[in-house]
Amino acid sequence: MKKLALLLAALAVVLVAIAWPREDFVASTSPAAWGPSPENIARGAYLARAGDCIACHTARGGAEYAGGRALDTPFGRLYGPNLTPDMETGIGAWSADDFWNALHNGKSRDGRLLYPAFPYTNYTKVSRADSDALYAYFRSLAPQRQPNRPHELDFPYDQQALLAGWRLLYFKPATFTPQPQRGLEWNRGAYLVEGLGHCSACHSTRNRLGASGETLSGGLIPTIGWYAPSLTASGEAGLGDWDKQHIVALLQTGISPRGSATGPMAEVVARSLQHLSPNDLGAMATYLKSLPPTDAPRQDSGERASEQLLAEGRRLYGSYCVDCHGADGKGKAPAYPPLAGNRAVTMTPAVNAIRIVLNGGFPPGTAGNPRPYGMPPYSHELNDAQVAAVLTYVRGSWGNDAPPVLTPDVNRYRSVPLD
Repeated sequence: MKKLALLLAALAVVLVAIAWPREDFVASTSPAAWGPSPENIARGAYLARAGDCIACHTARGGAEYAGGRALDTPFGRLYGPNLTPDMETGIGAWSADDFWNALHNGKSRDGRLLYPAFPYTNYTKVSRADSDALYAYFRSLAPQRQPNRPHELDFPYDQQALLAGWRLLYFKPATFTPQPQRGLEWNRGAYLVEGLGHCSACHSTRNRLGASGETLSGGLIPTIGWYAPSLTASGEAGLGDWDKQHIVALLQTGISPRGSATGPMAEVVARSLQHLSPNDLGAMATYLKSLPPTDAPRQDSGERASEQLLAEGRRLYGSYCVDCHGADGKGKAPAYPPLAGNRAVTMTPAVNAIRIVLNGGFPPGTAGNPRPYGMPPYSHELNDAQVAAVLTYVRGSWGNDAPPVLTPDVNRYRSVPLD
């Protein structure tokens, strides 16, 4: 009923949205602005890496940027389109203005409104020059004749009128506005994090209509069963007290003395962030460290684990975990991360810890960490109650003070697909 009420509220603004004036459209100031020079193509290739375009526009085992990867949402399944310059199935017939209109205004070449699974709510801040460089790069690729798969959205989310109402509520084309007093490095980092990097697409809570905030305060990623932690709260992944070089190391290699990238973030590091320049990674670190902290006073949930549950968790830890993580929970970083004081372990909800015990935890293979150590999966050895017990023990030992993990929570995430 709540979703129906929100739907009706959105429909109430549809007529207004349809009549809403067309967003500002900036035509290319020069016919050669997107020119296929080697410099422009190389710049576009770099920007495509920064935006992690390959992640959504390349199917598993398919040709790069030829589309077809499924993107599951609470409203149905979408498929990433073909970005190669094929005239019939890709963007071969698109102009540089068409491409800019998609990034900046969220509109396709034929005027159709694009779904915000394509994060134009972030890409709207990408400069016209960077848009033209991206266009030049995609035009340089070998054309791939691969028809785009139609989206499989539930009614009424497949209706353009409803999407027009959503846009009126949650989207306004924008540009990145530098803050000169912050300096060049900070502004470069802000541009990458807020724009091409679209970090808020995951690290921000989405409402019931799929709109995300811009605070990087963390949120559960819909349908895939991972929690993107807050980048501003020290109780989660807040980076304010990190050394800058540790942030850069995490983004570039997937590991650092303060933590490792696993789950969806491991793919982002492998496919995107490791390819960025040290200067750009340093700029992102500078920006992320500067974000205002959002820590709230911790509320005692009142939940306490029974002695029987803790005893069972201790027994399981001794059988499955102690050889790598140690009896004192200190581990041997970076190969075997510490569990004592590990915020990835003590976060609530404990989604990520549950997924790692069930499915394994694997940092990405990167140039800076070509042979990553990984944690094996235990879903085939431990039942739901046992996973809850060992995590409850870990979350309450060595100074950790986090609520117990419940058996139904483990069961909820056992069946979530890995991809």
